[in-house]
Amino acid sequence: MTFVLSLGGSIVAPPSGPDVGFLVDFRRRLEAWLTAAPDRRVILVIGGGGPARSYQTALKDFRAAIGETGPCDEALDWLGIAATKINAQLVKAAMGSLCADPVVTDPSAPLTFSGKVLVASGWKPGFSSDFDAVYLGERCGARTVLNLSNIAKVYTADPKLDPAATPIDSISWAEFRAMVGSTWTPGANLPFDPIASARADEAGMKVICAAGKDLDNVFRILDGAPFVGTGIG
Repeated sequence: MTFVLSLGGSIVAPPSGPDVGFLVDFRRRLEAWLTAAPDRRVILVIGGGGPARSYQTALKDFRAAIGETGPCDEALDWLGIAATKINAQLVKAAMGSLCADPVVTDPSAPLTFSGKVLVASGWKPGFSSDFDAVYLGERCGARTVLNLSNIAKVYTADPKLDPAATPIDSISWAEFRAMVGSTWTPGANLPFDPIASARADEAGMKVICAAGKDLDNVFRILDGAPFVGTGIG
């Protein structure tokens, strides 16, 4: 059985730098969980996190300083993708012998999955690494993507901006897509990428959004036990 985790860059590499403590705990817990059932495999799709935000902000500041206007979404996307690649290489190295294959940088290319863990990065402009997680999930027969970030649940609105925002336990794709829209903006702080949402909806996949650093909760989700988070779909 293959499980797909879209591991937010904010979990792996927040603005303060790569979180080694999290990687140590995650590796230990994941290795024990995989060993407990020989048919278990995990795909980890890694986001850009702090490095992506840092370089995207630098480009925006540069353009503002020289008075350059107009869209630069593709350049911002490429910076974000580059950040996912360095984060993914770190996670692959942290997985040690569990990950026997190179980092997947193109989920549409021929796929080799010979270990217990496969690590993937971002792919190309137009969407986030969430889309890659859905795409790989489709290819490997997964019905659910676990989206791990720095939020425990999806809210009715951004709680930082709207004090009336309330957490959601379960929401349909139609309702969720109405909330997040249909357009991808590089660096957007959304629970799940709108383009990935459309793909998951069309494929009949479910997404569970949960806090990535609450590893007890993460492994409850993987075990099919009651959890804290938001089910979409």
